[in-house]
Amino acid sequence: MPELPEVEVVRRGLERWVAGRTVTEVEVLHPRAVRRHPAGGADFAARLEGQRFGVARRRGKYLWLPLADTGTSVLGHLGMSGQLLVQPEETADEKHLRIRIRFAASDGDSAAGTTGTELRFVDQRTFGGLSLHDQTPDGLPDVIGHIARDPLDPEFDDAAFQSALRLRRTTVKRALLDQSLISGVGNIYADEALWRSRLHYDRPTATLTRPRSAELLGHVRDVMNAALDVGGTSFDSLYVNVNGESGYFDRSLDAYGREDEPCHRCGTPMRRRAWMNRSSYFCPRCQRPPRTSA
Repeated sequence: MPELPEVEVVRRGLERWVAGRTVTEVEVLHPRAVRRHPAGGADFAARLEGQRFGVARRRGKYLWLPLADTGTSVLGHLGMSGQLLVQPEETADEKHLRIRIRFAASDGDSAAGTTGTELRFVDQRTFGGLSLHDQTPDGLPDVIGHIARDPLDPEFDDAAFQSALRLRRTTVKRALLDQSLISGVGNIYADEALWRSRLHYDRPTATLTRPRSAELLGHVRDVMNAALDVGGTSFDSLYVNVNGESGYFDRSLDAYGREDEPCHRCGTPMRRRAWMNRSSYFCPRCQRPPRTSA
């Protein structure tokens, strides 16, 4: 599932190609793509047509497009395989196209020699979707008002995070994946930050000193910024940016997906362990397990 860097790459693409555009037509081609919009596809289309998109926003793994002057937003949930693609109208439909949003013609379209562009939601596995929501006073769709700020947010409170981390009475990886504590971190970047911090995923949060928790947070930021620089992590063709291009951070991973490969720091074969219906990758020498678990 896309994590913060992948969603931010998509957000930047939408900011460039979609912000300020006026919607002229919406086609909902699969009902599951709007299942989080209880009123259904016809209502979703009717409420969106004629509206103008503002600048795309993101909090953690969540992405939305505000509608100018309405107090509502289109929330995009990418799921496992969702893609938001900006395409010329004449481009052939993708096999798993679920929603089409057409825009009014613009000077940019004319200069590109096209009849117009459209935003397409493509989703092979149909776990994702789009939905309309009212906004909270700080501009978030109301359904994600409980989501914490992410570590790349300028208003993220480092001291509050460090204090809350020690009080959670859990293990460090569980805490990193708790979106009410810190948003945007998923399985890949948690494993990468823990490897850089030499912390085992089952280390109790209560044992982390303030310097150690600060170091961990620094590594979370570093690994996410490094991933952003190369377009995120793409293990297959399902994650792409709005232009259909893959990211390349999978070539720089130190932990995730490297079972039995030598640790980049000490050469010990990396290990994988089943963890909360996922996998955790770690170095058994650099990231020694705790003597007791939380």
